[in-house]
Amino acid sequence: MISQTVTVTGMTCGHCASSVREEVGAIAGVNTVDVDLATGLVTIGSDTRLDPDAIVDAVAEAGYAVAG
Repeated sequence: MISQTVTVTGMTCGHCASSVREEVGAIAGVNTVDVDLATGLVTIGSDTRLDPDAIVDAVAEAGYAVAG
């Protein structure tokens, strides 16, 4: 399994984390999505390396932004 991490800005509560988890989890090939609300760190486990733009788009769909 491949692991990728991004930092998401703007999350303030459990509902925020759930929204990001749901949208990123909908990307084809994603097996796991772990969100650390305190740091904004989102760790994504997948079968193959994901297109970074797909991750950014999924986070944006949830209403947040990827830092950097």
